[in-house]
Amino acid sequence: MASQNTPRPTKAERTAEAREKARQMREAEQRKQKRNSLLVRWGVVAAVVAIVAIIAVVVATNQRGDFPDAGSTPAHGNKYGGITLTSSTELAATDAATVDVSTVDPEAKPPAVPSGIAAAPKGDPAQIVIYVDAACPHCADFEAAYSGQLKKWLDSGDATVEYRTVAFLDQPATGNYSSRGANALACVANTSPKSFLPFMETLFERQVPTGLDSDELASMASDAGAGGAESCIKDGTYRPYAKYTDALARAEGVGGTPAVYVDGKLWDNTGDFVEFAQPILDARA
Repeated sequence: MASQNTPRPTKAERTAEAREKARQMREAEQRKQKRNSLLVRWGVVAAVVAIVAIIAVVVATNQRGDFPDAGSTPAHGNKYGGITLTSSTELAATDAATVDVSTVDPEAKPPAVPSGIAAAPKGDPAQIVIYVDAACPHCADFEAAYSGQLKKWLDSGDATVEYRTVAFLDQPATGNYSSRGANALACVANTSPKSFLPFMETLFERQVPTGLDSDELASMASDAGAGGAESCIKDGTYRPYAKYTDALARAEGVGGTPAVYVDGKLWDNTGDFVEFAQPILDARA
């Protein structure tokens, strides 16, 4: 029986086969490198996302803030949580003190008028007290409509104007902007009394539904002339004071903002505020 020998590949065939194997090996190596490259890229992306998430948590925590219930009052901040303008560029002096939310009894019967609000003594300017919330659009409307008149009464000596901040509109979506706005106002009062009213006006002029972040508040304070307030604003130095002010206002029956008292009389938020207040001021003359 004749044997059948397999023909030996020619040199050209062997060369072609070698080239094919080399091509397959190159493609396999390229696929491997591509997979490794994608893994590295996705690893970098995942790391960046994780870092961003951590930063976001830190920022949100700082803005939301787990701040103490007790703390010091700012310069010019009174025990009722108010900051009083005696002119458009001057704030009433106050003694240094400490406030504590735990001293406020939320179950106590609210007084007819919040603490520290009454007709001013004869011969003194009338007392105007305004409860405001940094996130309150009606407060922004009130300031836009009447800030000019308030300044006229201040600079003529007809009235003092005391602002008491509350945080009725705090919410996680804005990083508790009401509290952060209250803190910012306290910081400006503490460092730059002359800038308090310009900052207050800017705070409401630039009000947005999402709230401003703390960097924006610090920049606004600097633009208003309170360059030393930035770290106080970003650190939430007076958030305990803001907590106390808010708790006291709630306990004393303040149910909305703006709540405006003129010599102990509450404006009902209807009609023109000047028409309500001017007769009270005139009666003191």
